[in-house]
Amino acid sequence: MLVGGLVLAGVAAPALLSPYLRSLALAILADVVLAVSWSLFSGPTRYLSLATGAFWGAGAYLTAVVGGRAPWPVPVLLGGAVGAGIALMVGGLALRLRGPYFAIFTFGLAELAKHALIWYETGVTGTVGRLLLTQPRPATLYYTVLALAALAVTTAVLLRRSRWGYALVAIGGDEERAETLGINTMAVKIATFALSAAFMGAAGAAMAPRWTYLDPQVFNPLVSFQTVIMALLGGVGTVAGPIVGAVFLGLASELLLLNFRYVYLLGLGLTLIVVVLALPSGLAGLWTIMLSRRQQEHRGA
Repeated sequence: MLVGGLVLAGVAAPALLSPYLRSLALAILADVVLAVSWSLFSGPTRYLSLATGAFWGAGAYLTAVVGGRAPWPVPVLLGGAVGAGIALMVGGLALRLRGPYFAIFTFGLAELAKHALIWYETGVTGTVGRLLLTQPRPATLYYTVLALAALAVTTAVLLRRSRWGYALVAIGGDEERAETLGINTMAVKIATFALSAAFMGAAGAAMAPRWTYLDPQVFNPLVSFQTVIMALLGGVGTVAGPIVGAVFLGLASELLLLNFRYVYLLGLGLTLIVVVLALPSGLAGLWTIMLSRRQQEHRGA
């Protein structure tokens, strides 16, 4: 019932909301795609990926390159393919690393992509940056991102209930033991990493038309850190957790980022510290604990 109501609200939003609120809803939906897709891989495996900025930036820049020559939503599909392709290329190497080494490698991926693109643009095309001269209608853009969010959430639900999802949990619990049980851990990790990257690339491609000009700075490391904080804040133990975190942080960024940029960035750091130290299960886990205590109190009464 609740899910149906949320779906109807999302579909009806363009007709009911003002342009400003519709733009805010669009940004929050994109955050939902990033947080949910990040949790697809990093949630159960406990591999801290900071590559979101690389996949997001690749999708966005691809739209800037081909957007005017391909009908919508072809750039979005291509953005997802590019994100997955990058993940497949680096996954075999990156996923042999663990802990802080994997996090550092994935963080460097966005910087590598940015500087490689700068070198290519200045050395080959003779320019840096692209103009987006043709853009889809605002309603078309909104429903595209809404569809991505719905697909990401559906994928997360189905994955958690599948044998593949159980394999990911086993990898996060004890990877060596999972291998002895016959799980092809490398194949599972690479495939899920690529699936997560596909959603991130598609989200970047879909959101690119919001800007009229893009340059390699679109490979922004802040996107990677925001995604991690959104997912951890909501809690990666449930599908709803990253959604809650994305909505909460999306609203906070809208209120603080433009007018109080440094307060917002300081708040991000403090939020991450609080979540890691005091709320390892996120807001969703806190809510579950509160419900459990209330039920125990009722039983005791």
